[in-house]
Amino acid sequence: MQSSNGRPGGAGDGSERSAENREEHATPSRDVTYEDPWFHALAVGWGEVDGTGRQAPAVPPARSEPDATAVDASGVYVQVQHSQAFQEVRGRYRRFVVPGVVGFLVWYVGYVVAATTAPGLMARPVAGAVNMGLLAGLGQFLSTFLLTWAYARHARLRRDRAALELRWDTQELARGARGGAS
Repeated sequence: MQSSNGRPGGAGDGSERSAENREEHATPSRDVTYEDPWFHALAVGWGEVDGTGRQAPAVPPARSEPDATAVDASGVYVQVQHSQAFQEVRGRYRRFVVPGVVGFLVWYVGYVVAATTAPGLMARPVAGAVNMGLLAGLGQFLSTFLLTWAYARHARLRRDRAALELRWDTQELARGARGGAS
């Protein structure tokens, strides 16, 4: 049998060729060394000497230890979190999101339960080929778009201005904690 690469093949299992390969390619002796020209080279910036013969300055750490101004700036955010304005913004957010999520999940689970337990109800024709299941499924899309629109409207009318004022106040307080640096 001829293989696709032009060499003669055996019975197809390859066992006779692997035995030949093992004999031809014996393990290398321990006398062979691998010469790597980069083995002893230092990485850039690690222990190198500069042009004067002295050690090059060490690379500074990625993060420095927190100093007093960083602690004061982080304290600003804790202070803002406990403020009445922040609590009001969070309360407005929760008063909209929690009922919206609960209502949507009840509607979605109701649709799934009705589709699995009451196939007769979902197959009930409404107009021509349109049945209750199709209307309820399209209602899922419609309710998703309505909830998204209502959320964006609520955020724009009830939270965005207060949140923006809170952000500016927080930036001013953080700037003051850092000693006027921006």
